Amino acid sequence: MNNILVQNYKTSYGELLLGVIGDKICLCDWRYRKARTAIDQRLCRHFNAKIVSGEHLVITETVKQLDEYFAGRRHNFTVPTALAGTSFQQTVWQHLQSTPYGKTITYQNLAETVGNAKAVRAVANASGANALSILIPCHRVIGSDGQLTGYAGGIVAKQTLISLEQANRST
Repeated sequence: MNNILVQNYKTSYGELLLGVIGDKICLCDWRYRKARTAIDQRLCRHFNAKIVSGEHLVITETVKQLDEYFAGRRHNFTVPTALAGTSFQQTVWQHLQSTPYGKTITYQNLAETVGNAKAVRAVANASGANALSILIPCHRVIGSDGQLTGYAGGIVAKQTLISLEQANRST
């Protein structure tokens, strides 16, 4: 059995849980989200692992990059990632990563981008299952009416992250 090494990371936006398997980040998620247990169980099943507290250089680098992001100095992340999800979820997450910093898209746009305009609900569920929050920017997805909808870190965190990015994007 493998170990997923985890550490807590406190930010002014909320507390994140960072985890690494091997030499890749597999968890960067809000510590107190509703689906915390389900996300952790999925990671453990996928990687045949258990979650244990620990330190790792990749977590240290992730903290450095997140600090730069929260300071408005980083727009993209370069830490290696390990994704645990269905092929559909991974497709959605890959498309989320192509959403430009400081921009938002709708769940409808995202569904069309993944090739199924009728899969809005499935796309929203895949976005909600994202275990790499911020690194895979699911906070950039909004409702078709422009309203902020569900986010693991809460609507206030979602709005704050969008505002942070819009204030620091290059025009």
